[in-house]
Amino acid sequence: MSENYKSAEEGYEYEDSLGPTEDMDEPQEPQKEMSFLDHLEVLRWHIVRAVASIFIFAILAFINKNLIFDKIILAPRTPDFWTNRKLAWLADLLGTDALKINQTPLEIINTELAGQFMAHLKISFVAGVIVACPYVIFEIWRFIKPALYDNERKHATGAVFYISFLFILGVLFGYYLIVPLTVHFLGSYFTSADVSNTIKLGSYLSTLTSVPLATGVVFQLPMFSLFLSKVGLLTPDFMKKYRKHAFIVLLLLSAIITPPDIISQVMVCLPLMVLYEVGIVVSKRINKKRQAEENE
Repeated sequence: MSENYKSAEEGYEYEDSLGPTEDMDEPQEPQKEMSFLDHLEVLRWHIVRAVASIFIFAILAFINKNLIFDKIILAPRTPDFWTNRKLAWLADLLGTDALKINQTPLEIINTELAGQFMAHLKISFVAGVIVACPYVIFEIWRFIKPALYDNERKHATGAVFYISFLFILGVLFGYYLIVPLTVHFLGSYFTSADVSNTIKLGSYLSTLTSVPLATGVVFQLPMFSLFLSKVGLLTPDFMKKYRKHAFIVLLLLSAIITPPDIISQVMVCLPLMVLYEVGIVVSKRINKKRQAEENE
């Protein structure tokens, strides 16, 4: 990473300490080294824009209460939810009822005076975070980008897209596959026929929000592999050598973020194993490039 800075019309850009890179015939702007406070000022505005985007989308979600709650939040507990309908269709095709889930809508109650209002605020904020995630990542990239050399920027091309894509993919995976299974398993589990399940709104929302967010984070596994490979802390040989150990860790991680039933754990663990293999491929490409540069 370069050390000196020059002032530009649209913020600060780093300049190589070896000298100016522009045409020597053109007039050069005076170089200026940014102080620690200047760094904080630049960072502050990136944070302000990122937080503002979250609040804007949160406000939009708050306004569209009926859409957010009736069509998204409460949908996985009903038979009409996409996943429940497809599993019911598959169950009829195979002639078994084992795959039919959430055929009886789960009853949810509110026991606190401000419970529904606080739930409305919480869900609106979570929706704002999820929708604004690509822009937040973009603002982080804008802060980091000026500190990179040209070759580092080239290698990092597409990072915002891939991080955002994997996060959204993980959220959708958790929402459409893990959440319905979780609601069905925990909502229909009985220790005694004399005890009925009447689920509190806060408990339901905690499960519904934590699972997609967790899967969105763990789906970043290939990006972690990419970063660690670039800094030289990870090699494909290392990942292959400890593949079995990694699969055990992924299985334990799947058990943490899913309900205690084997189907949900397997459904989470399988894509994580695939992402681990993708990480090996990514690490292999990074190390091959590094070796080629060293040979040159």
